[in-house]
Amino acid sequence: MRPNSDNQYDGGPVNWRIMTSLIPYLSEFRGRVALAMGFLLVAKLAGVAVPWALKLIVEHFEATTDALVLVPVALLAMYGLLRFSSVFFSELRDAVFARVAERAMRRVSLRVFEHLHRLDLGFHLARRTGGLARDIERGTSGISFLLRFMVFNIIPTLLEIGLIAVILLANFSPMYALTVLGSVLLYGTFSIWCTEWRNRFVRESNKLDNSSNTRAVDSLLNYETVKYFGNERFEAQEYDTHLEGWEAARMKNRLSLAALNSGQALIIAGSVTLMMFMAANQVAAGDMTLGELVMINAYMIQLFVPLGFLGFIYREIREALTNIERLFGLLEAPVKVADAVDAKPLQITGGAVDFDQVSHAYDPARPILQDVDLHIPAGHTLAIVGPSGAGKSTLARLLFRFYDVGGGAIRIDGQDIRDVTQDSLRQAIGVVPQDTVLFNDSIGYNIAYGKPGATEEQIWQALRMAQLEDFVRRLPMGLNTQVGERGLKLSGGEKQRIAIARVLLKNPPILILDEATSSLDTHAERLILDALNLISQKRTTLAIAHRLSTIVHAERILVLDQGRVVEQGSHEELLAAGGAYARLWADQQREQQPQG
Repeated sequence: MRPNSDNQYDGGPVNWRIMTSLIPYLSEFRGRVALAMGFLLVAKLAGVAVPWALKLIVEHFEATTDALVLVPVALLAMYGLLRFSSVFFSELRDAVFARVAERAMRRVSLRVFEHLHRLDLGFHLARRTGGLARDIERGTSGISFLLRFMVFNIIPTLLEIGLIAVILLANFSPMYALTVLGSVLLYGTFSIWCTEWRNRFVRESNKLDNSSNTRAVDSLLNYETVKYFGNERFEAQEYDTHLEGWEAARMKNRLSLAALNSGQALIIAGSVTLMMFMAANQVAAGDMTLGELVMINAYMIQLFVPLGFLGFIYREIREALTNIERLFGLLEAPVKVADAVDAKPLQITGGAVDFDQVSHAYDPARPILQDVDLHIPAGHTLAIVGPSGAGKSTLARLLFRFYDVGGGAIRIDGQDIRDVTQDSLRQAIGVVPQDTVLFNDSIGYNIAYGKPGATEEQIWQALRMAQLEDFVRRLPMGLNTQVGERGLKLSGGEKQRIAIARVLLKNPPILILDEATSSLDTHAERLILDALNLISQKRTTLAIAHRLSTIVHAERILVLDQGRVVEQGSHEELLAAGGAYARLWADQQREQQPQG
């Protein structure tokens, strides 16, 4: 299943598979979990003992007329110590367990991040970045919530209910214990039913929140396009339309939450009132002391405070599970391009590249490449030309193994690229793409990305070879100049030369130049071509070109049309043949002639 921004789960019973998948995050810190559980047990025992101490104090006053100063100091001190211990050990528990929850968020975030990078290019072309970011954020927060509250709230609350029921059963009529258990059962049943009913509103709210966030991110990423067409008001109206839907869903969520809270409050009030009527009758009949009445009242209040919190916890757990399900949906997205079980590192002996009867289609109904054969000897250059949609860039994507071929095979030095590790394959290939996207960081960072840990001198050397040194030295901040999001603070040509410098720093044995000079003016293009021709002499190079003038010196040119190789040869040979290449050349020459 390939999840998308609208993917929703059916909202059925609690997904225990997700629950059990969190166990490894607890086992990583067994000592901390055990210590936290110890603190928890001490806190609960102290909490259950507080009403008993209160009973003893009230009975002491009931049985004597002594002044306050004569009340046993130890009894009052015990009462205060128990109350303090209940809170203090709960805080210790949270402090000890904090590392477990935060480490789990870190582990899951890293796992999702790594998995997203393993997914194929098709997944990322179809994704919605804003919604994806929200899914990851809410999912990791939900995991932390589940770990903390399931371990330290649900089980302890059930334990406290059991202890109180036992105390009431041992000291009073069985009706008190039955009333407590009946109230808890009614409260739990109502909470679960109502929470499941309102969970649809939580899902709808999350879906529309993703939608509005995606719309906002999309609009801001296309800021210049919005300005070109003066569509600021249109964008605001579109965003407000999404927010309107989100607002309506949030209102349903709020109203359903009010219904749930009101129902829970009614059950709690009714149960406490019933217990107090029973106790008051026994006090009036002389069968119960005033201290015992106070103890029962304290136990009921103490019981329903965590029980009310348990209702909140269940609501939050269901919402957290909704968020985690979407996160796990991302983790379960299939990795379509994966290393073979016995994959070995690519061994480069020269860098010869062969496409053997390669066919490919992104959509079965629309084939892109059909039976393509080509051979690039080690250290030589092959240029690929052809009209738009002929499949030129697809050849580069297949060689880099963004996709696996639909038919045939691609080999480097005789090794099928499906049989080698993707990491070693991509370390051996450098790509200068047609559309260069830079990180929102400095020029130096973006160039050093080609070789993490590179020295400043190595970076300047790459800049010199890419004909960009003078430009960078003139900048007030030099290598520390920020390029902006996606490199928007730089011109197309400047971005292109940074991409070339980055590849030069990587220094791979195989190069893919995907229309690498498409964003350059004529002067800059000549400078870059000189640099590219220099570095290409020592590398196996696949040069994809739209402007034929950039590849006239290539050793061999291959012409693609509708996914098939229709011609190949040198520039002079192809012109002499008078075929597809000659027609493309003539068309471009006419376009370059000044208009009279």
